[in-house]
Amino acid sequence: MIEVLVADDQEMVREGFSALLDAQPDISVVGSAGDGAAAVALVRSLRPDVVLMDIRMPEMDGLAATRLLADDPVKVLVLTTFDLDDYVYEALRAGASGFLLKHAPARELLDAVRVVARGDALLAPSVTKRLIEDFVKVQPARAVKPARLGALTDRETEVLRLIATGLSNTEIAAHLVLAEQTVKTHVSRVLMKLEVRDRAQAVIAAYESGLVVPG
Repeated sequence: MIEVLVADDQEMVREGFSALLDAQPDISVVGSAGDGAAAVALVRSLRPDVVLMDIRMPEMDGLAATRLLADDPVKVLVLTTFDLDDYVYEALRAGASGFLLKHAPARELLDAVRVVARGDALLAPSVTKRLIEDFVKVQPARAVKPARLGALTDRETEVLRLIATGLSNTEIAAHLVLAEQTVKTHVSRVLMKLEVRDRAQAVIAAYESGLVVPG
């Protein structure tokens, strides 16, 4: 059972998302919050697997809340009205596992929660990749190029490049003519060596290090 916390300052939105998610046999909504501070407190007391985090909230916004939860095991799924919201890229850098537009179809929301909970696939690959590319283009160079990038083997570096293009494990396996389980092992080693929590963070590291060039 995937336990979810819904954080949004609009009560109608919270209730709508909660009803949709609770109707699923494999998802349970364990709580809801109207601002970032309440969301952080509830995450730490209820220990959900996933938190749906609205970006724009009073008192404490979703970006600040995501930063505070960066070291917690919960997966943060950012909710935004705008697909190029300035805060979304920063939220991904702060530790969010992915993002979803509020007007996305119900099926996409359900799939997103399951994908983020698994942590084994990048959420909405083409959209997330485009968003990261757009913001890396306009953000000042951060000269990330971590030394740990050099710890990757040639195969792991190749896998990271393919992750950054938005490919799933199945697609990477087909591209490299490898067993999917082998790809999963490579992905796990990439995340461990880069010291990142999931694929979204690995994609950001790939772009910010210059390993993958936007566009």
